Amino acid sequence: MEKTKLADEIKKTALLKGHFTLRSGQSSTEYFDKYLLESSPVLLKAIISHLKALIPSDTEILAGLEMGGIPLAVALSLESGLPCVFVRKKAKEYGTKKITEGCPIQNKKVCVVEDVITTGGQVIESVQGMRKEGALIKDVICVIHRGGEDSLKKLQTNNLKLHFLFNRNSL
Repeated sequence: MEKTKLADEIKKTALLKGHFTLRSGQSSTEYFDKYLLESSPVLLKAIISHLKALIPSDTEILAGLEMGGIPLAVALSLESGLPCVFVRKKAKEYGTKKITEGCPIQNKKVCVVEDVITTGGQVIESVQGMRKEGALIKDVICVIHRGGEDSLKKLQTNNLKLHFLFNRNSL
């Protein structure tokens, strides 16, 4: 699916109007229900075909953030042949007590996969946890970057480069 058509389909399928509180605590009159994107095989396949091109060539592992980044990372893994891990918002308090589940990430070049990013707060928290486990992370890819320059600067301050399919202006 051509990118402008994909943008139209995303808006038609997942853009909700109303009053919403975002993870950051900010209020918004628009909300992208990412689960409507990820549960549609047609949209998911089209998104993945475009996201795959954003994966940096030195990536060894894809890391899907709980919860919306996980289906994207799995689909990208199937499409690219790269292994993936699943990243919890908080390390579990039993068993391995790790923030990541899946293959080892220590000393591996990991690319973070997320669906929608507004402030970058959850991405940074998750990256800090993965870096403590030894992951080498410099890139983040997402479907929609809702945030502005502040979120990009916050990610850059944490030595992260954001690659996205769409921003709020392109949707």
